[in-house]
Amino acid sequence: MSGDAATAIQTVSLVTGANTGLGYATATELARRGHRVLVASRDAARGDAAVAAIRDATANPAVEPLTLDLADLDAVRSAAAEVRERCPALHLLVANAGVAGQRGQTTQGFELAFGVNHLGHFLFVTELLDLLRASSPAPDGAPSRLVVVSSGSHRAARHGIDFDKLRQRTASLSGMPEYGVSKLANVLMAQEIARRVPAEELFVAALHPGELIGTDVIRRGPRWLRTLFNRFRPTPEEGARTSVLCATSADVLAHRGGYWSVMELEDPSPVATPELAAELWRRSEAWVS
Repeated sequence: MSGDAATAIQTVSLVTGANTGLGYATATELARRGHRVLVASRDAARGDAAVAAIRDATANPAVEPLTLDLADLDAVRSAAAEVRERCPALHLLVANAGVAGQRGQTTQGFELAFGVNHLGHFLFVTELLDLLRASSPAPDGAPSRLVVVSSGSHRAARHGIDFDKLRQRTASLSGMPEYGVSKLANVLMAQEIARRVPAEELFVAALHPGELIGTDVIRRGPRWLRTLFNRFRPTPEEGARTSVLCATSADVLAHRGGYWSVMELEDPSPVATPELAAELWRRSEAWVS
């Protein structure tokens, strides 16, 4: 490994849902840049396979597995505790994992998309927030970073969040209206953290990776939805470009709390207000406490 790579490996990064799709492509690029990368995935065997493949592709031995089941808040707490035990510093957290087009409830009884895409990540992020803040600045001199992978689908939640529906099983047949709500929650969480944490301690961004990126996010969704996604499939590597931009570029730092859409800064849905973000934060804290 080159001298530059050996220095850069001091940067400690964690990517959720990193065993496949966008997460895998993001973790691979970070490993290629010399980061120590924790590959978080729900399935330990798939996580181990992804770690081996990333190590082979990047010649970076500092790639490690982490088992993380975002659908179970107890498992999320355990995973966060393991990160704190294993990592004296954490400079980058990419909240990437997600489900779409699926129906059901999490272990604690939350609507599946909301529970996995928002609430599991909310708990994981807040459990690691002190570590991120204490690790700033990162080896590149920039603040630690939190990158939240949302979606343009957050705009579909035009009426905001119906909090009464979040403790019920997925109501729609497609699961996509609930997905939109969960992605709005991702944007709101990123914005609220940017308001709560000093700029010198943490850079925060939310992003839309692109339309119909070829990932496994809807692997258990309806057949018609998987067929539609498969018809238009930009590669995960193309989709990961925006995640990598927000995770590594100095150019984004002036736009803390911003929403990035396919490499460009963009206004999020007008529904994403500070008032709704504060209400979601208050309720999320109560739900995970």
